[in-house]
Amino acid sequence: MNPLSLDFMRYALLSALLVGLTAPAVGVFLVQRRLALMGDGIGHIALTGVALGFLLGTAPVLTAVVVATIGAVVIELVRQQGRTSGDVALALMFYGGIAGGVLLIGLSPGGSNANLLSYLFGSLTAVSPQDVVVISLLSVALLGTLAVVGRQLFAVCHDEEYARVAGLPVRTLNLLLAVMAALTVTVAMRVVGLLLVSALMVVPVATAQQLVRGFRATVVVALVAGVTASVSGVLGSYYIDTAPGALIVVLALAGFGLATLTGIVVRRARHRPDAAPDGVALLPEESTAP
Repeated sequence: MNPLSLDFMRYALLSALLVGLTAPAVGVFLVQRRLALMGDGIGHIALTGVALGFLLGTAPVLTAVVVATIGAVVIELVRQQGRTSGDVALALMFYGGIAGGVLLIGLSPGGSNANLLSYLFGSLTAVSPQDVVVISLLSVALLGTLAVVGRQLFAVCHDEEYARVAGLPVRTLNLLLAVMAALTVTVAMRVVGLLLVSALMVVPVATAQQLVRGFRATVVVALVAGVTASVSGVLGSYYIDTAPGALIVVLALAGFGLATLTGIVVRRARHRPDAAPDGVALLPEESTAP
């Protein structure tokens, strides 16, 4: 059967396309800021939001958006104002998020554990028309924001002290990046899953870094890699009947491995001892015989 003839597959593919664009677009700034694991920490906090939605009988996606955003802002403020380093702040995200999620799931009505799995690892059939609307609106908002403040975010992520001297609102931009990371996690959780979404924010960026240099080129290649892995993972999971999140991440990692091998081969070819610049002929070695 053609998967495009099924409503739930069309919803899943559209969501995968948006997630494949949004996650690497935000992730490239996290990688530049050396906060590659921030998505993982926010994912754990979003788990608390999902569990709260089950407990209150409301939409888990909306509660996840609110809780993840608040958690990301609080952790960023703790990192900026206190003596807590970035890695310790991320550890607080991990521990507090998973503990709160498990606690609230235990208090929620029976049957929530099975539903929770679709949020943890993604699900093809779990993406509803309402989810597609939310994902579309958040994705457009995120990509639009990046188009407006992308240069300023890059300056802050590349050299925070220089950005501060240049007069940029560094604190505000850092908080904005934290909020955008939280929204990205909630955008992707229905397709990729909360426990795996960070991989889609980081791995395509790492893949691009193996192939190209320069920030703009890295963003373009990362977006292509993210969309390819997301859409291919959703289609593949339909045929082999598995959670899409796991297959998406496996394909993204495979792309990284292929890009790494390609980069090694290209670099070795450029630095061969017998290589010469373009347009310059290699002359035979002069004879040393008397």
